[in-house]
Amino acid sequence: MTVSPVYLDNNATTRCDPEVVAAMLPFFTEQFGNASSMHAFGSEVGGAIAKARRALADLLGAEFDHEIVYTGGGTEADSTAILSALETQTGRTEIITSAVEHPAVLTLVAHLEKTGRAKVHVIPVDARGRLDIEAYARALSDKTAIVSIMWANNETGTIFPVEQLARMAHGVGALFHTDAVQVVGKIPMDLKNSAIDMLSLSGHKLHGPKGIGALYVRKGVRLRPLIRGGHQERGRRAGTENAPAIIGLGKAVELAAAHMAQEQTTVKALRDRLEAGLLQRIGNSFVTGDVENRLPNTCNIAFEYIEGEAILLLMNREGIAASSGSACTSGSLEPSHVLRAMNIPYTAAHGAIRFSFSRENSEGDVDRVLEAMPPIIEKLRDMSPFWRERDVHTAAFNPTYA
Repeated sequence: MTVSPVYLDNNATTRCDPEVVAAMLPFFTEQFGNASSMHAFGSEVGGAIAKARRALADLLGAEFDHEIVYTGGGTEADSTAILSALETQTGRTEIITSAVEHPAVLTLVAHLEKTGRAKVHVIPVDARGRLDIEAYARALSDKTAIVSIMWANNETGTIFPVEQLARMAHGVGALFHTDAVQVVGKIPMDLKNSAIDMLSLSGHKLHGPKGIGALYVRKGVRLRPLIRGGHQERGRRAGTENAPAIIGLGKAVELAAAHMAQEQTTVKALRDRLEAGLLQRIGNSFVTGDVENRLPNTCNIAFEYIEGEAILLLMNREGIAASSGSACTSGSLEPSHVLRAMNIPYTAAHGAIRFSFSRENSEGDVDRVLEAMPPIIEKLRDMSPFWRERDVHTAAFNPTYA
């Protein structure tokens, strides 16, 4: 009997919803005009893009459609926001970010500091992945050009108090940007009544297509384009509009709005059931991150004394897809930078597995994982010298309830 695969890696990417695909298809072969063209072929595509832009603005709670700038993805949106702030904030040369940001932000700001273009303040987090607010307040100054702190962490799901952080940034005249790639479509937003200046998102994280993202830019915030050329996106992002992907993202955000309540109830219940079941069945394991303030679809569980990559390989044989909190690639034995920033011991950080749900998951998926995981962990621990010698290591670490 063929067993259906179980996909629990939705923070990495989501399946493109069939309704999204259907909405996109005509814009490849029938409505194929260039949206910038003056004739009917172009104007009908331009009208469809305008409708998609309004749908996204509505999901974000933005006041104006033109506050949405389409990009090639979340990474481009992050880079546009940060680099623009350095150009437009005269006399301000400092950036503030967190130790647990996505590489799309951390790699960029590290490059800017290395090349002498900015001074970067990296704010630490505690054992639950919560930002050190006092350290953040100390870093803010009249030299701060922009603060870029994620709305929620992609590995642990921990949610940051972005509204508070944005208000504090404004207190010293700095701009505030948030990478909300993991949040859009999962929790309600009301940007028109927030202090957030810029926000990044990516289509493939909410059942839309890959290769499309957007940057929300509050009206009145000056923006310097990252890509220069034509007049597209009101002169803020050159290049012929990727009409099929924009239409697909528009349909994806409509579906996300319709399913928002499901994220907070059904999806969360599946996550909680899996989490409780695994902790009950498997000893020497614990949840990383802030269990009281996190995304409804995400849990990251550390299984002590074994390697995350080995867990994933055996899970894959069972047809189960998740991801590791460990970056053990190309011979590297370093665990995730997020878990290291949280000071989780190596004996646990190496065995961290992220399970991320979507509205397409089911009770049957949870049952499959609960059945498969205990023997996988038992097998790997039987092979692990660290497990056999665990009595000489530090006692089990549980930051969640510390």
